[in-house]
Amino acid sequence: MNLNAWFGCLSVINKLVYFSKSDRLEFLQDTNISSFLAGVFTHKDPHVLILALQIVDKLLEKLSHIFLDSFVKEGVLFAVDALLSPEKCSQSLFSTNGVQASDEAGQGSVPPTAVNCLCFASDAVQSPTGPESRTCKIEKETVQSLARHIKTNYFATDSMNPRLGITDVLQKLKTLSSQLTDLVHKFSSSIAPSQEKEDFYPVLHQIMSELNGNNAISTFEFIESGVVKSLVNYLSNGQYLGKKVDGDVSVNQLYIIENRFELFGRLLLDNSGPLVENSTFLALIRRLHSALCSVENFPVISHASKLRNSYATIPYGHCTPYPCLKVQFVKGEGESSLVDYPESVVNVDPFSLLETIEGYLWPKVSRKKSEKLNPPTLDLEEESPSRVSQDVSTSQGKNPGPMESDTTSTDSHETQVVKNNLQLFAEVETVDVEQTKSVPMDISDVNAESLKKGRLNSSEDDSSASLECTGCCDDENVAPKLIFYLEGQKWNHKLTLYQTVLLQQIKAENDITTNSSIWSQVHRVTYRRFVRHKPGCPQSCKHAVHSTPSEKPTAWWQYTPSFSSMFGSEMVDLEKSSPTYDILFLLRSLEGLNRFSFHLGSRTKLYAFAEGKTTNFGDIKVTNSDLPQNEFASTKLTEKIELQMRNPFSVSIGGLPPWCEQLVNSCPFLFGFEARCKYFRLAAFGRQPIQPESSSHNTAAGMSGRHQNSSVLRRKKLLVHRSRILDSARQMMDLHANQKVVIEVEYNDEVGTGLGPTLEFFTLVSHEFQKIGLAMWRGDHMAHGSVSVEEESGIIFSPFGLFPRPWSPSPHSLNGLEFSEVLKKFVLLGQIVAKSLQDGRVLDLRLSRAFYKLLLGKELTVYDIPSFDPELGGVLLEFQALVERKRHLESHPEGKSSLDLELNFRNTKIGDLCLDYTLPGYPDYVLNSASDVKTVDSSNLEEYVLLVVDATLNSGISRQIGAFKSGFDQVFPIRHLQVFTEDELERLLCGECGFWNSNELLDHIKFDHGYTANSPPVLNLLEIMKEFDSKQQRAFLQFVTGAPRLPPGGLASLSPKLTIVRKSCSVWVDADLPSVMTCANYLKLPPYSSKEKMKEKLLYAIMEGQGSFHLS
Repeated sequence: MNLNAWFGCLSVINKLVYFSKSDRLEFLQDTNISSFLAGVFTHKDPHVLILALQIVDKLLEKLSHIFLDSFVKEGVLFAVDALLSPEKCSQSLFSTNGVQASDEAGQGSVPPTAVNCLCFASDAVQSPTGPESRTCKIEKETVQSLARHIKTNYFATDSMNPRLGITDVLQKLKTLSSQLTDLVHKFSSSIAPSQEKEDFYPVLHQIMSELNGNNAISTFEFIESGVVKSLVNYLSNGQYLGKKVDGDVSVNQLYIIENRFELFGRLLLDNSGPLVENSTFLALIRRLHSALCSVENFPVISHASKLRNSYATIPYGHCTPYPCLKVQFVKGEGESSLVDYPESVVNVDPFSLLETIEGYLWPKVSRKKSEKLNPPTLDLEEESPSRVSQDVSTSQGKNPGPMESDTTSTDSHETQVVKNNLQLFAEVETVDVEQTKSVPMDISDVNAESLKKGRLNSSEDDSSASLECTGCCDDENVAPKLIFYLEGQKWNHKLTLYQTVLLQQIKAENDITTNSSIWSQVHRVTYRRFVRHKPGCPQSCKHAVHSTPSEKPTAWWQYTPSFSSMFGSEMVDLEKSSPTYDILFLLRSLEGLNRFSFHLGSRTKLYAFAEGKTTNFGDIKVTNSDLPQNEFASTKLTEKIELQMRNPFSVSIGGLPPWCEQLVNSCPFLFGFEARCKYFRLAAFGRQPIQPESSSHNTAAGMSGRHQNSSVLRRKKLLVHRSRILDSARQMMDLHANQKVVIEVEYNDEVGTGLGPTLEFFTLVSHEFQKIGLAMWRGDHMAHGSVSVEEESGIIFSPFGLFPRPWSPSPHSLNGLEFSEVLKKFVLLGQIVAKSLQDGRVLDLRLSRAFYKLLLGKELTVYDIPSFDPELGGVLLEFQALVERKRHLESHPEGKSSLDLELNFRNTKIGDLCLDYTLPGYPDYVLNSASDVKTVDSSNLEEYVLLVVDATLNSGISRQIGAFKSGFDQVFPIRHLQVFTEDELERLLCGECGFWNSNELLDHIKFDHGYTANSPPVLNLLEIMKEFDSKQQRAFLQFVTGAPRLPPGGLASLSPKLTIVRKSCSVWVDADLPSVMTCANYLKLPPYSSKEKMKEKLLYAIMEGQGSFHLS
C-alpha cells in the first residue's frame, strides 16, 4: 500500500476512535485491530507511527479492559517499548533501526528531496507555500514522548514483566526454542544420528504440538519466541547463517542435514496415506504464511510518469517505447588507468545490465588506444564475446537498427528490451523447407564436457554460466573490467540501472511510488578499473562442493540433492537477522521436505530394514503423501507480483523491483502457477504488445493461449512434407531456431494453413520422436516391464513417461555413427520443445518426471529410478537395503556371525543371482569396476549398485541431456524454466493430461449460426461428448483443433473458443459429414435426425478424417 494511503486510512481510524464513545467502539473487539496496529509499527515513517500511537492511546483510555490483553498478545506493547529502547529490541519484529522517529523526523526540517511530507498530504495542492519553505510539523521527540506516555499510564511495570510483557504461550515457546538451539550447538559437528534423534525428537515434538495445539498463538508470539529461527538453525545445522553458505557445505554437513530433515519429516509427514486437513505439517505451513503476510514489506512500484518514446545512446543507439535515464559517467578519483568519458550526460536504457553498459563504455575510457582502434581483434582476448560485438558497433560510431540489435547481444534473452513493439503486423514469408539449403549440424567432434554443460560447441560463449564462477576460472575474459558506483553505492552486477536507482529511492523515501524526477534528474555513475585477484579456486566455489557420480560415486547416494541446494543461493536481498528471511528460509526448507518426502520415507524404511526392525522387503516401499504445491503459495505475494507485472514499465524482468526476480528464482513456490507463467514469458521473451483480441480472452487463455504470439511477432510460413516430418522439422529449426518468429505450417499438396496445421505439425513431430528404432529412450530396443509399443503407430508407450536410454561413455563400446545420430535427435528435440513454448503450441509428448527434473537442473538419485522404471528401481533399493544391513551387522560384533544368512535377496544368495558387471537390460554396456571382478556377490554389491545408478542417471545419459539443452538454448535459455516444478513443466508443455469435465462443456462452448444452447442437435452433441472415452476425446480434439490435448487450463483456455455452428446440407442431411475449421476451432455440424446417427457420423469423421487439410 502507498505510504499516503497508509496515512489516510490511519487518519480516518484515528478520528473514528477519538470522536466515538466507548460503547460505540466495542465492535472493534471482533476485528483484528490489535494485529493491524502491530503491523503498522513495523513502518519507519514518524507520521504513521504517531497516528498508530494515538489510536492505541485512545483505545486503552476508553476500553482498556478489552484491548490491554490483546495488545500484549499481538505485540503492540513490545512495539511501544521498541520505540523507547531500540537497543533492547534490535533483533525484534519491531526493530527500529533506521526509523526516522528519533533522528530525521525530530530535526524539524524536511530534506531537500523530501518535498512530499505527509504533514501536508491534505493541502498539498491548495497550499501556495513552496516545498522549499515547508518544515515538518512533527517536533523532536514527539514519537518517543507519546510512546512513553502510553507505557507509563497503561503498562506501569516494566515491559518485560512476565505477567504483562510475555504471555504463557510466548514463554513456553521461548523455552522450547532455547532448548532446540542448545541441542543444535551441542551436535553441530556430530554424525551420530541415533543419539541426535533421541535428544532432538522430544523437543521437536513439543514444539509442533504447541504450534498445532488448542492454544491460540499470535503472529507476534510465533516470531518473537524464536521458534522459526531455531527450526531453521536446526534444519541447516547453522549453515544458513554463515557468510558463504553457497558451497561451504561439506559432505559431513550434508549427512547431518539429511538426518535432520529425515527426523523432521518423520515428525511432520505420514507416509501411510494422504495428509489430512488438520495435520501438523499443514498447520505449520499456514502459520508461516500468516506470519509472512504480517512481516514482509516488499514494495510494489507504481509510476507517476507515463510511457513515452525515447532514444537510448547506451548500450547501443536505439529507440525505446519508454523513457531513458540521464546518466553522467565520471571517472573515479585517483583512477590513473582510465580516461574521462567524453560526453557529459547521456541517455541510458534503464533496463540495461551492468555488463552491457561496461561493454559500451570500456573501449571509450580505456587508455589503450589499440583496444579502441581495433576492438574486434584485441577484445577477443580480454572480453567475453557478449561484449565484443557491442563494442565493435559503438566504438566505430555505428548504431545498429532495431532488428540488428537482436544479433549484437548474445544475452538478448536476458536483457530483452522488446524491439518488436511496433511490429504488430509483420510480413508473412512462405518457405519450402525441403528446398532451402541449410548447413547440417555436425556434432561428430563435439567435446563431451561441453555436452554435459549443455553446449554443442566448446568455443561458444556461455556468459551466464561463466559468471557463476568468476573467482575460480582461469580465463581472464570472464572478469569484469570496470566496477560502477551509483551516487557512491556499489552497483550490483545482477541488477539493471533502473533497479539500482529504484533501490536507492526505496531506501531513501520508504515509499512504493516512484517520483517522475528519476527520469528528469541526472544520475551520477562513477567507474573504476576492476582489479583482479587470483587467489585460486575459493572454497565456496560450486565446482568444489559436490563430486559428480562418475568422479566419486561412493558418496553420491548418501545425501539427497535438495538439501545441498538449500544453501546454493541467496533468497532475497534482506538481512539474515530479519524475521522475513527466517520465514522464507523455513518455507523453502519445508517445500523441499515436501518435494522429497518419497526420498526421505524410503530412506527411513531402508534404515529400518538395515537395523533389523523389519525383515520384509515389501516394508521398504513408501506411499507418497506430499502436499499439493498450491499450499505453499502466498496469495499476498502472488497479487503483488501480478500487480507489478501489469505496470507499463515492466517491459522486462529488469523493469521489476529486484525482490521479484530474487524470490521467483529462489522460492518459486510462493507464487501461483498463472503468475509464474506470466513471469516466465516476461523473463524469456519480454513484454509483448497488447493484442486487439485479448479482451475477449480469460486469464488462462492469456497465460497459455496457443496462438498468443502470432499477432505480435513476425510470422514465417513453411511448407513441409508429411512423409518426412522429422527432416522438415530439422531444416526448419536449422533456419529459425534462434529467430524470434512464429512458425506457421502448410503441408505440401494441401490447401489448409494457419493454426490447425501448425498444431498438427507439432503433434506429428512429437509422435515421430516416440517411435521405436531411434535409440533415444529406455525400452526402445526391446519391450519389457511397463514399456510397450503400439502396433499401428510404432510409438513407444510407458505409463511412467520416457527417459533417455543409457549409452556407454567408453569409446571402444560406442557405435560412433549411431550415437552421433542420437545426439542430433536430442538437439532437435530440445529445439522443438523450446519453440513450442515460445510459440504457445502444445506437444503430445509424454516424458518422465525424472527427465523433467534433469531439464530443470536438478540432480537424480537412486530414489528417482522407480519413477520411470519401477522394476529396476525396486530391485536397486532392495540391494541398497542389503548393503545397509551388511554395514550395520559389521559394526556390531555379535552380528558378524549371521552375516551370510542375513544377506540374501529373496531367499537367494547374491552370488547365485549370476549378475555380471553389465547394465541390466543393456548387455553391451560394461560397467567400469575398480577391480577385475566380473561377477557380483555380497562383497561388491555396493559398488555394483552405485555403478548401475551412475550409468542410469548420469554417465550414460549426460551427453544426451547436454545435447537437448544445447538445442533448447538456441531458442531461449533453458534456465528460465526453473520457476516451474516437474508437473507444472509437463502441463505447460503438453497441456492438460486429463480431459474435459462434462459439467463444463456448456460453459466453454460457443453456439452460433443457427444453433443455440437449447437446439436439439446441440443437446445431442453434448451428450455424445460426455460419453467419449479418452481415445475418442483425443481424436475429437485432434479433428477440431489440430492437437489431441487441451492447453493448460482446459477448455476454458482454448483460444479461439470452441464454436459449434449449423452446417447447411445440399442433399439428405444424414448423408453429410461434420467438417471443421481448425484455425478457429470451428465445428460445422449438420442437424442430424437422431443422436445415434450424429454419433455414427461424428466418430467416422474424427477417426478417418485426419491426416490432411482441405477446403470444407
